[in-house]
Amino acid sequence: MIEIADGIFVRRHAELDLTLGLVTGAGESLLVDSGMDFALAREVRPSRIVLTHNHFDHVLATEAFLPCEVWAHEGCVVDESLLEDRAKHYDEPFEGTLVAPTHTFRDTVTLDVGGRRVDLHHFGPAHTSHDVVVHVPDAGVVFAGDLVEQGAPAQAGPDATPSNWRHVLDLLLELEPRIVVPGHGDPVDARFVREMAIPEAT
Repeated sequence: MIEIADGIFVRRHAELDLTLGLVTGAGESLLVDSGMDFALAREVRPSRIVLTHNHFDHVLATEAFLPCEVWAHEGCVVDESLLEDRAKHYDEPFEGTLVAPTHTFRDTVTLDVGGRRVDLHHFGPAHTSHDVVVHVPDAGVVFAGDLVEQGAPAQAGPDATPSNWRHVLDLLLELEPRIVVPGHGDPVDARFVREMAIPEAT
């Protein structure tokens, strides 16, 4: 884990250049996306997980961190279709158990993580219909999920809404982040987000 702000960490994975986040408070922690690496659960025992969206590379290891709350937007569906998408990238079968969110929200919800405020926002469809932005106001840190990627262009699959993507990023920037953590790649600043290219639908 790399500490990027007081009590806020990222874990970089070579696999798909994935980036997970950890927000810590007094005796509690919140994991941003569970990823695919079950071994991380030997290091981190979060009280909550927030899923930024339901793509397989961000959610398949949730089982390893249970018991804990699993938060997501109300439109986040974790089902067998994720395994069909995974099978396009990996030959070996997935041997874990899919875990659905235990807590959902529509627009914005505020969590208390050991005395630390963490806001979850849904600003509308972009990378998916249910993207979640995780904001830690006291540190000026935003976890953007795959709304932002560093090191490669952002991706717009069949479930994306490219026409609304820039608007969603503008709302993210209104949070005035000092650090933006992408779903893939290294942390960036607001200027990177402001200047990033919006992907076209595939």
